[in-house]
Amino acid sequence: MIVQAGAKDAATVAKLAVNMWSTHTVTELTADFEQLLAGKNAAVFLLYVEEKAVGFAQCQLRTDYVEGTQSSPVGYLEGVYIEKALRSQGYGRLLLRTCEQWAKERGCKEFASDCEMNNTQSLAFHLHSGFDEVNRIICFAKKL
Repeated sequence: MIVQAGAKDAATVAKLAVNMWSTHTVTELTADFEQLLAGKNAAVFLLYVEEKAVGFAQCQLRTDYVEGTQSSPVGYLEGVYIEKALRSQGYGRLLLRTCEQWAKERGCKEFASDCEMNNTQSLAFHLHSGFDEVNRIICFAKKL
């Protein structure tokens, strides 16, 4: 079952999200999701299997430039996570489709996402889910 998360679900989402965004704490992510879920331009969908939250997808509307798109706003998949034991069963694509529908209902004509260049599992998911790769970049920084 997939349900749209509300503010009361922020900690549940954060406990899943810390598995993907491990440089953050559950406390930090809970605060971030509380703020995110209070707004209107983003949504989080929780996946429940046997009444247990086992995955989520976060999407939002982007009005800034999005690589490879030509319209605005663009629906954007910010993250999708499924517990390891339940991967490769179609749950990620179900969450993605839910995010795409949410974006369509808000007037989006395009949907985009990204992943790190070395994240081959995410790349395979995106390509298998109908995304086209539109660009690759390498980012640079230096201390002044």
